Amino acid sequence: MNHAHPPVTVVGLGADGWDGLAATGREALLAAEVVIGGPRQLNLLPPGCTAERVPWPSPLRPAVRGLFAEYAERRVSVLASGDPMFFGIGRTLAEELGADRLRVLPHPSSVSHACARLGWPVEETEVISLVGRPIASLSRSLHARRRLLVLSAGAATPTEVAALLRDRGFGPSRVRVLEQLGGERERHLEGTADDWPHAPGDPLNVIAVECVRAADTVRLSAVPGLPDQAYEHDGQLTKRHVRAATLAALAPAPGELLWDVGGGSGSIAVEWMRTHRSCAAVSVERDPVRAERIGRNAAALGVPGLRVVTGAAPDALTGLPTPDAVFIGGGLTVPGLLEACWAALPVGGRLVANTVTLESEVLLAGWYRRYGGELVRIAVAHAAPVGGFTGWRQAMPVTQWAADKATAGPAAVKATAGPAAVKATAGPAAVRATAGPAAEPAVEAAEGETSP
Repeated sequence: MNHAHPPVTVVGLGADGWDGLAATGREALLAAEVVIGGPRQLNLLPPGCTAERVPWPSPLRPAVRGLFAEYAERRVSVLASGDPMFFGIGRTLAEELGADRLRVLPHPSSVSHACARLGWPVEETEVISLVGRPIASLSRSLHARRRLLVLSAGAATPTEVAALLRDRGFGPSRVRVLEQLGGERERHLEGTADDWPHAPGDPLNVIAVECVRAADTVRLSAVPGLPDQAYEHDGQLTKRHVRAATLAALAPAPGELLWDVGGGSGSIAVEWMRTHRSCAAVSVERDPVRAERIGRNAAALGVPGLRVVTGAAPDALTGLPTPDAVFIGGGLTVPGLLEACWAALPVGGRLVANTVTLESEVLLAGWYRRYGGELVRIAVAHAAPVGGFTGWRQAMPVTQWAADKATAGPAAVKATAGPAAVKATAGPAAVRATAGPAAEPAVEAAEGETSP
């Protein structure tokens, strides 16, 4: 604990307010000189709590350090909803003030209350927060027979969730809204997404969804290699089987950042981000029409945080956050592109490049001789009618080079440094901070996303 100033006590509070607090929470609030919280939470305090009541400023995070510096010499308590460390203010305070300055007194979260009402095991229930997040992020969690708890952003969220479920082909899903959990005004509403009958109610609500996929809805897997028809595209699409092999070579891990250069329809970046909620990606696409399409695909498939940059590589790569992996789906013959992507990678980073042209294949063969890695040819054939019979229809073979910069050695790393090197500035967190539902448009270099 940091003893330079009195600790900041963060008290979890439920819809039952003061009556639901444990003795330690009550004691902390009665002893406080300043209590900070939302207006609704501050109004739950009894008259006997004589501390100065300070509502959160807006925007909140930029004001945190200054606010607590102002009250640094006084005993401060903070009111939080439920468990402060579960999608709550506790995380922000720990990041801005330091965890050693906090004393956290959790209360049962809305998720614990909801699972208790529903009879759902907490450990088997997926939780998605829509507080400050685009509703499209719910899409990636829609799988038949899954149970979801959605933390609502307000009174209108249940109606919006029902509309999204219908739009994504999950209209038959059972939806229950649990309002004011644990309080005197607790209320439950029920229906299906297809015929959601309820007007907006209490803003303090949690939405329980039992996912049921409509019979005509395309099934989307949890692993890379989604059906091609899941994407809107103009032909510039890395096809399903090659896409699955490409993601395997890129080997995404939680918290990592991908550059998808020559985004086309964005399928590689989308499926990279679908592997884990903490994965981030930047899709670089020179064609503005395709860039907008990438944004639509990302939203439809549940990763609206995909950042799309419109411009021509390698120039459009300057200033992007440092990637953990780079995929080049087009434009390999553009002068300096491979050099810039390789130089931007840290030691241990991975580069995967696909091509269907002889000119680019020769280029990849040269990089393979210089840096090693794996050079493979992926050939896919589909059964198709041949008159009254069936034969194989061969797609264009794809040549793929995959290399790990850790295996290249100091000489190889040094060889790529120079004027063409891209100066990357930050990590995945920087991408997440700049991404959002209205992501900027994106880079396709000469050839576009591989489309065998």
